Amino acid sequence: MIDPVASEHLACEDFYSQWPAADAAPSREAYQQLLERYRQWSEQQFITADIDALVHHRSTFFDQLLQRLWQQFQLNEETVSLVAVGGFGRQTLHPGSDIDLLILDDTQSASAASKLTAFLTFLWDLHLDIGHAVRSVADCFVQAADDITVATNLIEARYLCGNETLFQRFQQQLVSEFPWSSRDFYQAKLEEQEQRHQQYHGTSYNLEPNIKSSPGGLRDIQTIGWIAKRHFQTHSDESLVEYGYMTADEFVELRDCMNWLWRIRFALHLEVGKREDRLLFDFQPGVAVRLGYGNEGKQSVELMMKDYFKVVLRVSELNQMLLQFFQQAILGAQDLMDSTHLDADFAVTGHMLSARHDQVFANRSNLIKAFLLIAQHPEINGIQSHTIRLLRNARAQLHEPLSYDADCRKLFCQLIEHPNGCGRAFALMHHHSVMASYLPQWQQIVGQMQFDLFHAYTVDEHTYRLVRNLYRYSDAAYAGNFPLCEQLVKQMKRRYCLYLAGIFHDIAKGRGGDHSELGAMDARNFCHQHGYSDDDAELVAWLVEHHLTMSVTAQKRDIHDPDVVQNFANKMQTKERLDFLYCLTVADIRATNRSLWNNWKATLLEELYNATRYLLEQNSSSPTLDVRKKIQQNKANAMALLLSAGFNENDIQSLWGRFTADYFFRHTAEQISWHSQHILKLSAEQLPLILIGDENNYGTTELFIYHHEQSHLFASVAGVLDAQQLSILDAQILATRDGFVMDTFVLLQRDGKPLTDPQRIEEVKQQLLDVLHRRQSVPENHRPLSRRMKNFEVKTRVKFLPSKHQRRTTFELTTLDRPGLVAKLAAILQRLNVSVLAAKITTIGEQAEDLFIVASADNEALSEQQREQLKQQIVTELDY
Repeated sequence: MIDPVASEHLACEDFYSQWPAADAAPSREAYQQLLERYRQWSEQQFITADIDALVHHRSTFFDQLLQRLWQQFQLNEETVSLVAVGGFGRQTLHPGSDIDLLILDDTQSASAASKLTAFLTFLWDLHLDIGHAVRSVADCFVQAADDITVATNLIEARYLCGNETLFQRFQQQLVSEFPWSSRDFYQAKLEEQEQRHQQYHGTSYNLEPNIKSSPGGLRDIQTIGWIAKRHFQTHSDESLVEYGYMTADEFVELRDCMNWLWRIRFALHLEVGKREDRLLFDFQPGVAVRLGYGNEGKQSVELMMKDYFKVVLRVSELNQMLLQFFQQAILGAQDLMDSTHLDADFAVTGHMLSARHDQVFANRSNLIKAFLLIAQHPEINGIQSHTIRLLRNARAQLHEPLSYDADCRKLFCQLIEHPNGCGRAFALMHHHSVMASYLPQWQQIVGQMQFDLFHAYTVDEHTYRLVRNLYRYSDAAYAGNFPLCEQLVKQMKRRYCLYLAGIFHDIAKGRGGDHSELGAMDARNFCHQHGYSDDDAELVAWLVEHHLTMSVTAQKRDIHDPDVVQNFANKMQTKERLDFLYCLTVADIRATNRSLWNNWKATLLEELYNATRYLLEQNSSSPTLDVRKKIQQNKANAMALLLSAGFNENDIQSLWGRFTADYFFRHTAEQISWHSQHILKLSAEQLPLILIGDENNYGTTELFIYHHEQSHLFASVAGVLDAQQLSILDAQILATRDGFVMDTFVLLQRDGKPLTDPQRIEEVKQQLLDVLHRRQSVPENHRPLSRRMKNFEVKTRVKFLPSKHQRRTTFELTTLDRPGLVAKLAAILQRLNVSVLAAKITTIGEQAEDLFIVASADNEALSEQQREQLKQQIVTELDY
């Protein structure tokens, strides 16, 4: 019968009574029906059942199924033993879990081998995920000596059926001859965990986490158990409490975390219908419904994931603390007599901050002072395990935020203003949840994720990474990575304002309303509460309110338009604000998504910074961008390059006389020289001229096309580039004074890298030539949406922007990013006889936010009727 203890909280059916008799031949159909009934029963039970009882019940069910089949295949007549290992050995099974078996066979008789083959084949025919090994007792220990995974499995071996004497001999040898010492086993499991964590970039905050293997996941809990079982030679997790390495409260907390992760894993397996430990975007809505978070889509997922991230954060902290305790016990206790006393409360012991007495955090300001000491003593690289325990206990007993305490506020200000304060000290404050205990607003963003493809981290993790990026501008270990930021930060007299802006820039996310405005209010109140001057408070609040302004302007506006730069400069008002905002923006973009930052974004931001600084440094009361001066400089520098290459000045001047001033304003001297050299060598029959290179030095690929003016060139080029798996970041469509076009496209491959392979470059050139010569039609895109993209919905919006150019219309498109989007839009514009003059393509995760500057067939701005027609056509074709 099913174990009544495991079934205590379950509405149990008597599955056992419906199995065929032990002396009957096994029926695959009968067992398949039984398994299907058990699957349906498990799914129904999951709604209300205690998860601990459910996973143990499943293990017991398969114990009895295997025992019955063992009899039916007459294996009880052989000198072999069936042993459960892995999760099955721990008596825990989820719907998609492997059933890991070890078959002990010392005789290797033909009779036993034949029956085992039939037994295993029958299990596979039932579509059970069986992992198995057939070994002699001696072979088990030979394999274990070479493979830590095999050794770990042996520790959890559990007898199921078969020859019991053989299993007892195996167990005796396991105790007396286990090939890994406690020291070696600990070090191997620690190294295994570190390597596993590196696969997930060392953070628990993966938006598609692996429930089992991500940092803070089930493997981290199991690692603690494995090391304890080896060291204490026990099968009991409770031994951690018995031997004094964990308090009863910590054991209960770890078990609660494990049960929560078990529940989400069980739901995931039910949702997918097979083993799957990756909580992919595809499955998150369904899992959220199964876990009772409601059927609200994005909102339900974000609530579930917030709870998930809070749990794995607790597991990570417990894992770190307990492994450090094991290190002291197994590798040798640290000599506390060698501690260096810092004050009456703290010391440095083996490069770790340690408490000198157990009442250290009775004075709650010590929760902040501990981290100030870490900032003041660079030799400290962590917190000693017993001190972590004391910190956790003190944190749990807090009844109000630490920022309500005047002494804590004074120490926090000293920390933020210390040169090392936002380095390791701030990282440890974040990791040990002291930031959440200090700032009530920070507590609200812990685990706050956004169900999209743009924000790769939770809000608190993103904010921590942003502050870390700001700190690295002045960290010698990272010197040279961001020279302009490093130079600006070095000159800042109020660097602490930059860190405070970083802390508050997203603090109001998830509350509803404009998080920039709400965050600015929080920042201003914080500064006043902490005794900062009104000037400091206004600077920090202004930075928080405008923290997106520079990235939006650089990436989604035409920064070669003097009016755009002028408007941006008017918002900055002072160079100090510009300096602060530039450094904050670079840090913010880099902390949002590992794949987001590239040389193209770096160049756009730096160009905007330099153009704005030029305006702000003018003494005039109404400074303006000197377009004529920039054109003259570009021409002079390009002329020098061309003359040094042997070209004739008259020929150059004759060519340039055909170009508009806008061309010289929007291109660098290197680009002008590159284009001019090839056009000067060109004969009429060689058109179109197609150049592909990296003359812009942006870390992107530039495509330059010089051709007779023809309608809708942009649509043709966009179709080819899409077919060639190239993404357009920027496009400038310029006409000469005598009927030619000079189109410049900035490109990247889909992996975010420039196009450099010579063969690929030739393929792109040839297809462009074939399409522009009309030897080939414009290719169409039929690629489906990716797995990830199918989980998102973005309503298409077209917004027309005000423009001072009377013959131009500018609109912003927001829609779901998809294969061939730019090419599809270009085809719509072509049908409506609308010409593209410039485009700026920005992808924000699953969302495309593109800017287009267009004109009518008469080279005029679109009329109201044409605008409405364009808007309706785009929305209709992209949303339906």
